[in-house]
Amino acid sequence: MATIEQIKSLMRSHFENDNEKFKTIALQIAAHEAKLGHTSSARDIRDIVQNPKYSTKSKIVKLNNRNEMLEEKISDFELRDLVVTESISEKIKRIIKEYQKKELLRKNGLKNRSKFLVTGEPGTGKTMTASVIANELGLTLYVIQLDKLITKYMGETSVKLRQVFDFINEVNAVYLFDEFDAIGSDRSLDNDVGEMRRILNSFLQYLENDDSHSIIIAATNNPDILDKALFRRFDDVFEYKLPDIEQIINLYNMKLKGLAPDNVFTEEVFNASIGLNHSDIVKVCEDSIKNSILEDKEITEEIIMTFIQDRKELYLYKEA
Repeated sequence: MATIEQIKSLMRSHFENDNEKFKTIALQIAAHEAKLGHTSSARDIRDIVQNPKYSTKSKIVKLNNRNEMLEEKISDFELRDLVVTESISEKIKRIIKEYQKKELLRKNGLKNRSKFLVTGEPGTGKTMTASVIANELGLTLYVIQLDKLITKYMGETSVKLRQVFDFINEVNAVYLFDEFDAIGSDRSLDNDVGEMRRILNSFLQYLENDDSHSIIIAATNNPDILDKALFRRFDDVFEYKLPDIEQIINLYNMKLKGLAPDNVFTEEVFNASIGLNHSDIVKVCEDSIKNSILEDKEITEEIIMTFIQDRKELYLYKEA
């Protein structure tokens, strides 16, 4: 059932003639229903929202295009799908629990953790973490489109950034600033007549003043170039690394158990996978399954090793 806050937001967006906001809140309710196991109700809501019959073409020309900077993503990953260290898993569980009890915390003068920096190599689970948190909380996931946010015109990026944070305040959701180093790099490295320094200063100010019920996640592959002032503005920092042997075994079991014979889960396969990221190993498993379907053959250790080698050769190509 929709919360009273969601009902009030629906009413406001209706009377403000804000169809995009109305749709977003409706999809949040659908996600919440799905989380409760009410799949039929969730499907009915999504069908209504996505039915072209109910799309209205407004005769009013809107000049505010702030939504073009936000890409809505479908969040269908659960916490059990995320293979990470126990430390990171506990941090994520704490985020979820604090958000679910946020009103209780506020009544006691406290605020739930809601601003996070995730760092690490590509393919190690940073973006998936945002998806998991959104799905577990029944919230929409928005990815900020930095290519549409950052412009060459002086002052325009800060204005757009203000619009993004206005949206964050109005629509409760999970917001991911991916490749965050594009705006969060060290201000002392600024060679662009101070413009990026002003953008970062604006971001720091908006982040510090944010009192919304949304969750903000910034992800980067290059934490070393981030401005040091950023780190204290976040409630927590997650550091993702390449999977260790235990995580490698968990990934293969998660993706291939029941689809491949037990004799493919060997030390040779696990050791050969060292150095691959989480995404690489998932790709190896998916390629092995596809090969099995297309060739009508059982998945073998040899096939898996072939796809592992394919992934490693891809890295050699990138380094060349």
